[in-house]
Amino acid sequence: MAPTASRRSAGEREFAMRDADFRIIANAIYDHAGIVIGDHKKELVYSRLARRLRQLGLADFTAYLARLGGPDGDSERNHLINALTTNHTNFFREPHHFDYIKDVLVPHWKKRAAKTGDKTLKVWSAGSSTGEEPYTLAMTLDAALKGDPGWKWKILATDIDTNVLQHCREGSYPSSAISGIPKGYRSYCERDRREGVDRFVMSQALKSRLVFNRLNLHASWPIKNKFDAIFCRNVTIYFDGPAKQRLIERFVSMLKPDACLFLGHSESLLGARST
Repeated sequence: MAPTASRRSAGEREFAMRDADFRIIANAIYDHAGIVIGDHKKELVYSRLARRLRQLGLADFTAYLARLGGPDGDSERNHLINALTTNHTNFFREPHHFDYIKDVLVPHWKKRAAKTGDKTLKVWSAGSSTGEEPYTLAMTLDAALKGDPGWKWKILATDIDTNVLQHCREGSYPSSAISGIPKGYRSYCERDRREGVDRFVMSQALKSRLVFNRLNLHASWPIKNKFDAIFCRNVTIYFDGPAKQRLIERFVSMLKPDACLFLGHSESLLGARST
């Protein structure tokens, strides 16, 4: 019989996880999502998946892998990705990107519209996490375009993690997060009026500009239209070289000729070819 929590000695794991179990899990998330998990992350994998094993009432990782390879495998892989992906972000993160949109891209789009008559814009937040990035994009675009009527713009916000997408749709954040939003943009934030809740929500007008969808960047993309800008910041750091190059090439194919691809400050295109 497995020891109970009260009898388990210090340092003894609740669930047995062999090196072979870890490798199967690491291979599964790489094959499904392109995410590389090195040996140095064994403890992180164990701690995050142990909660899932408790939830499922499983005795060990052997039983979990059987579930992953069984008839419920597709559904369980989604839970696996949700557990192992990291979602750390904040409003106006790397603010120079949003300054570039406001000061460079919006004037360019206005000049283009004056020539073509087309006031349609499409922007993609390809790793939307809990929503701070797409809502920041929406605030930036709305503020920059509101004085010029007739614009039709949408932001596609996608993520592989279904839990964070639900957070995005709700658009609800702790009151402390508003400190990251410049004062000129805080009119887009509304106090959550539920009793005893210290949170704010993004305005409905802003939410109406966003479309949220689950998307695995390493699977097929049911997207037809090309974009004026794509944000994929602090995402490719989890991929190896070949997976990163394939992704960048696919992004390039989804950009209009005068569009921009935004990566995080710690990411680089060195070694990646574009077509």
